[in-house]
Amino acid sequence: MIMLKRQDFDYSLPDELIAQYPSQERSQSRLLVLNKDKKTYEDFLFENIEKYFQNGDVLVLNNTKVIPARLIGQKETGGKVEVFLLKSVGDLEWEVMLKPSVRIKKDAKIIFGNDFYCKAVDAPEGQKVRHVCFCKTENFWSALEKYGQIPLPPYIKREIDKNDKERYQTVFADKKGAVAAPTAGLHFTEDMLIKLQNKGVRIVYVTLHVGHGTFYPVQVDDLSKHEMHTEFYEVPDETAMLINQTKKEGKRIIACGTTVVRTLESVAVEDGLMHAGSGQTDIFIYPPYDFKIMNALITNFHLPESTLLMLVSAFASRDFI
Repeated sequence: MIMLKRQDFDYSLPDELIAQYPSQERSQSRLLVLNKDKKTYEDFLFENIEKYFQNGDVLVLNNTKVIPARLIGQKETGGKVEVFLLKSVGDLEWEVMLKPSVRIKKDAKIIFGNDFYCKAVDAPEGQKVRHVCFCKTENFWSALEKYGQIPLPPYIKREIDKNDKERYQTVFADKKGAVAAPTAGLHFTEDMLIKLQNKGVRIVYVTLHVGHGTFYPVQVDDLSKHEMHTEFYEVPDETAMLINQTKKEGKRIIACGTTVVRTLESVAVEDGLMHAGSGQTDIFIYPPYDFKIMNALITNFHLPESTLLMLVSAFASRDFI
């Protein structure tokens, strides 16, 4: 068996082909439909995706909600500091990325407003990830909404605008915790989901709080040496039960997004079924890989040499992708 390396997932991607703004209407994004068995493809708009669903299918969505994780503050001495929230690690304590990190000493205060600030609780020592503790405010989430910004992916080379806060959130977002959107789900509208349900498609949810590591580049040639950042996941009882029932019936499980795939595979067992639960996952899926749960995947285009491209290649073969 030939083991693939990082460079095997490289391709030419001109900057001008990366859309910097989304379609005005969610359902008007372009849709490329690949048949991985027949090696064929069709070009449509996303609103046409309904025709590819069948009565009895289960659509699995990630209901994580993006938080305004990017904060711009100042040190007491006046220097500008960017604080990027990664994940909560305790009562008002967060793992963060600071810019510039090396200049923020332990106990240094970073101020965002009269009623909102944080303090560094560890020393620099050259690490990229730091810990900070926020002041006790009446409502942390309200303060974060007031002072924070929705972070855009690194391939979006523009400043945030007034529409991004709403547009960079799925219509089914519910559970706060992600620092990046599960982007495959951004193209669904509420009307589209209702039409699918009327067609007999059952919709269930999992949660995976997308972390900054989603965009972290693979920097080693040997893929087995790449370490994924951990992310919180949760699979409710009703989701696990319906997926298991659907698998036994021989019907299809359609995963919306690589985050859903990673969640399902994190709790899958060898007989192709799954169990409910929650925890932290660092699963890294790349070829070859035996998928246990899903039959079809909805996903966006992915950057060269990214873990997301590797996952899609594991599902539909690297050559076809």
